[in-house]
Amino acid sequence: MEEKTYTLVINGKPEGPFTLAALKEKNIKPDSFIRTAGMDDYKEAHELKELRAFFGFNESFTSPQYFAGFDLRLLATVIDWFILFAIAAFIELLLALYFEQQSTTLFIILMGAILLPIIKMIYQIYMEHNHQATFGKKLLQIKVVNLQGLKPSLQQVVIRNLAKIISTVTVFFGYLYLFLNKQQQALHDKIADTMVIKDRLI
Repeated sequence: MEEKTYTLVINGKPEGPFTLAALKEKNIKPDSFIRTAGMDDYKEAHELKELRAFFGFNESFTSPQYFAGFDLRLLATVIDWFILFAIAAFIELLLALYFEQQSTTLFIILMGAILLPIIKMIYQIYMEHNHQATFGKKLLQIKVVNLQGLKPSLQQVVIRNLAKIISTVTVFFGYLYLFLNKQQQALHDKIADTMVIKDRLI
């Protein structure tokens, strides 16, 4: 089995790859940026379990610095709606072709319109709890975190998505609220103690 190697950021430039043993000579610190071949982005050394064990680092948390703005969040929502609409339209088409009755087709379309917002909420809760992002957010490399920058709890995700109803019925004030705070939290994020952040860039 090939030994795992690491790329380390030194003086702002990526260097390596280094083996775990070779890293000892680099005087790395808990907040040194590092990545392996299988990682999408750099992480701080204390975030990697094997490095904490090898160097005796304590796991600590760094406050997020890159927050997702209104434009990215809106685009992610549009992408998610497009995906769900496309799937719903395909299913409704198949059902309409199967039943071949206009009244049944109209009933199917009506039920789809009623159920789609509920389905979207369930989809968002599932994706944000398990993956911290819906497909729209994943495409734009943004994700939902708690105030420490970690994966939010199921309770926080549920509260966040239910609170979106409040953000919407207040004539979108809940979404415009993100312009009023440095962490760009929408009202539903504030209620749930969550944030939407961009992936760290090096």
